[in-house]
Amino acid sequence: MKVSVVIPTLNEESGIGVTLDSINREAFAERHLDLEMIIVDGNSTDKTREIARARGAQVIVEPRKGYGRAYKTGFSQASGDLIVTGDADGTYPFHLAHEYVDVLLNEDLDFITTNRFANLGAGSMSAKHFLGNFILSATLRLLYGVAVKDSQSGMWIFRKQALDQVKDLESFNDGMPFSEELKLEMFRSPQVKAREIPSHLYQRKGEAKIQSFSDGWKNLKFLLCHKWR
Repeated sequence: MKVSVVIPTLNEESGIGVTLDSINREAFAERHLDLEMIIVDGNSTDKTREIARARGAQVIVEPRKGYGRAYKTGFSQASGDLIVTGDADGTYPFHLAHEYVDVLLNEDLDFITTNRFANLGAGSMSAKHFLGNFILSATLRLLYGVAVKDSQSGMWIFRKQALDQVKDLESFNDGMPFSEELKLEMFRSPQVKAREIPSHLYQRKGEAKIQSFSDGWKNLKFLLCHKWR
């Protein structure tokens, strides 16, 4: 069995090396799991791609903009049976990725999303982002009845074949709403066994790319419009 770690990047030279180095390759090897690391880069102007290649990652340059667009390109290129995702800024616990894969396999799940609020590290999330995430997660639960505590988490562990059980990959949103849309599709599909597990969030390395108000509004607008589409 093979695991593909898919990470979108855009000028993440401060975090991509730490992120890739934190993946416990020996733990994957002990489990007889082959590992590939895929970086989907949005034309970085710093040393992100060079650092990633030096760590053994495959680099795919995706000039089309968008968080969701990067993942759609990465998922289509991933050759693994299982996919693990997360940001390139050192905020997600990639050092626990093999343990999360254990949970997926041992519990015969198809999709796992992680709850960052279970263990927020010092300086990992501003009060503004915390409030925004709370509102978006509460809206998702209220409108769709999906019991997810962290609708914006970007660390997922899933079987690639689960993508075939929901809608066509290219029909997903190209932007930030991709994260909540993927969760909605996975948790609402009768063919997919999905679960949210407690995780961690650490202080980011490098400059933040998220636009708090505009991205938050896009996510909220998506939830409202998608409900009555």
